[in-house]
Amino acid sequence: MIKEVVKIPLDESVSQIFVEGCLVIPDNPIGFVIFVHGSGSSKKSARNQLVSHKFNENSIGTLLFDLLTKEEQESDKRLENIISEVPGGTFNKFNISLLTKRLSIATRWVIDFLKDSNLKLAFFASSTGAAAALTCANKFDISSIIIRSGRSDLINTDLSQVVSSCLFFVGSKETTLIKINKKTIKQLRHSVEKELIIVPNTSHLFEEEGAMENVANLSTLWFKKHFRPMVNTLS
Repeated sequence: MIKEVVKIPLDESVSQIFVEGCLVIPDNPIGFVIFVHGSGSSKKSARNQLVSHKFNENSIGTLLFDLLTKEEQESDKRLENIISEVPGGTFNKFNISLLTKRLSIATRWVIDFLKDSNLKLAFFASSTGAAAALTCANKFDISSIIIRSGRSDLINTDLSQVVSSCLFFVGSKETTLIKINKKTIKQLRHSVEKELIIVPNTSHLFEEEGAMENVANLSTLWFKKHFRPMVNTLS
């Protein structure tokens, strides 16, 4: 198994500008998932780590990485402290264009890292990360996308161009998000496969007992269905 902390450069000419990630490639991997965190989340998110660990146990490689640099995260924290005095202040974590650009950079990095493996790529996105994932699916060969509590209404691209298989999880308490995700599914006219799972008695963050475990189990089954084992050189 490969397990290491990686630094993904944001500017090839400036090595000091990077985002950090946790890369795991199990023995004999069947596919690879890039996590796309939502607003306020990070590679240290307990919920995403739980899901990532489940994937790894089932021979699926993962990259948990921060969409924002440490400086950008600190900037958001400072803005939170003074937001009442700065009307219209914009958080980096809500900047969909920035999140999409970072995901594109990370995806290219992963493609280069796995260039000799023939592994299929997928996204596991949440909240605002959903918009970035669906946008990047038009730019790369992404076999499948799973979205939890996704703000897919923030996307500014043509969803009809997405061909990736898409699975959506929404808590039953999130009536607005259910409507948003149903609308998104209708717009995914060329998606190979699409499905919405409404998790009973669950809120936006899936903090209820057993909620994330349920998501992890169903997501693992979904990815195993869409990943086909291939001979690779990273085992």
